[in-house]
Amino acid sequence: MTHMNIEHLSDTLKDLGTPGKLIGVLLVYVQTIFPFVPFVVVAAANVVLFGFWEGFIINYVMSCLGAISAFLVARYYAYNWVNRKLEGNALVGEFNKRLEKNGFFYIAVSRVIPVLPSFAINLGAGVMKVSVQNFIFGTIIGKFPMIYLETMIGHDLFHFRQNKDRLLILLIVFVVLIYLGSLFKKKLSGTKK
Repeated sequence: MTHMNIEHLSDTLKDLGTPGKLIGVLLVYVQTIFPFVPFVVVAAANVVLFGFWEGFIINYVMSCLGAISAFLVARYYAYNWVNRKLEGNALVGEFNKRLEKNGFFYIAVSRVIPVLPSFAINLGAGVMKVSVQNFIFGTIIGKFPMIYLETMIGHDLFHFRQNKDRLLILLIVFVVLIYLGSLFKKKLSGTKK
């Protein structure tokens, strides 16, 4: 997650020209489904390639499309496999009960406050009792602030000297959200059935 990783990735993509930009767009989609590097690295590379606002929009749209694709694959093509992987997990069972009652709210909140990794939410929700509509709208609403935050962190990591103070504030916000996610996860795990 260093400046060098971001710079290396963005330089490589820039050197490729238009195909490099297409790869930058697709990397967000693929990273959402198969998280191979921290999202912030890919987000920052796109900010360098496209500029902040265009990079943010690409990061946001492709991340939402990746999440929705993974959800639909889990729901309609890999249901049994995903269900076997999640079977017997108390946290997943409790989360499922909440999704059944208020799917939109819990999907949106779990996007802003990272209770589970994003790819786990995508696949898990595919086999849980949340409607497709609630998943899509919860994802679209909930991903917006987190993708904006991660894009800003990526931008400020790349432009560290100019944005040290803001980066520190953004990282504190990010850590607080992770902490809130861990509290929420403990609450879900401790809920009596």
